[in-house]
Amino acid sequence: MPKKLDKIFNNSKIISIDLYLKKVLYDKNYGYYQSKNPFGAKGDFVTAPNISNLFGEMIAIWFVSFWESLNKPKTINFVELGPGNGDLCLILLKTLKSFPSVFDAVNIFLYEKSKKLEKIQKKRIVSDKVNWVKNLNKIQKGPIVFFGNEFLDALPIKQFKKINNDICERYVSLKKNKVEFIYKKALKKNINKLKKYNLLKTLGIIEYPENGFKELKIVCNKIKKMNGGALFIDYGYEKEKKVSTLQSVKKHKFYDIRKNTGNADITSLINFNLYKKYFYSEGLEVENVINQSEFLQKMGILERVKLISDKMERKRKIDLYSRVQRLINPKMMGKNFKVIFAKNKKSKFSLPFK
Repeated sequence: MPKKLDKIFNNSKIISIDLYLKKVLYDKNYGYYQSKNPFGAKGDFVTAPNISNLFGEMIAIWFVSFWESLNKPKTINFVELGPGNGDLCLILLKTLKSFPSVFDAVNIFLYEKSKKLEKIQKKRIVSDKVNWVKNLNKIQKGPIVFFGNEFLDALPIKQFKKINNDICERYVSLKKNKVEFIYKKALKKNINKLKKYNLLKTLGIIEYPENGFKELKIVCNKIKKMNGGALFIDYGYEKEKKVSTLQSVKKHKFYDIRKNTGNADITSLINFNLYKKYFYSEGLEVENVINQSEFLQKMGILERVKLISDKMERKRKIDLYSRVQRLINPKMMGKNFKVIFAKNKKSKFSLPFK
């Protein structure tokens, strides 16, 4: 562990928290996502596509509806940001085969930073409809639809706090092979970014996804130029938290983010109001944020459950309903996970947000 920490800090001993997160999660030699498959019961966590195929089916149906709203283009790109172990892509392919015109039109691009996960995806997904891409700018034709499930929460964030009338940024220091958090006076350019989004009124921890906004800049430009939209599902909030939302998970249990560097997942909760402001500032139209339960139920997940469960034996039926409940129950994922949809201003498509 000390050797890994030394490599991550690279003799600097103090680095900004977003750089620390970028290294411990994505460094090609020491990053968490580069070294293991974190998904499933044997991993560290599960996501909605792993829980039930019906989640992927609802995304596919939404995509078909969006395609129809775009006047059924003969070519359309579906870009999955952070495709995990490939479960959603596999269900998307399977479901779209029931809609031959859409299946013929779609080109699927998987945007994956982890070589380990990309290798897993390529082993599971065998289709000439699917391509892997490291640079979104290489996708030149549209319209284009971006989708990310638990993509935003894995992007590194900066943290700030007002201390003695000064705006200070949170840094990570390495002392005697132990990770500690400290605050240093923030740079003026970073303070100006917080002012732009009216974040300085917050008393407490201010979280700012600088890396996320950089990633999404290309997404927004593609949507404006080519037409289309971006759908993101993630766990987060609309009312300001004012506390650090960084959390680490290992073996399905919460963990101390200062320990097990590079061997445990670290994420943050998504400030959906902030992302909404960001999309507007980039010239996109944004629908009202709804929770995952509303989205899935309006897309017809319960009707689909009833249809496919009628002839199931009791044990399989109970399993199916319990999985769907996990997705839509407000006490489980249904309320904490939220959905945001940003689109080209020309688009009138709003299913299922209105």
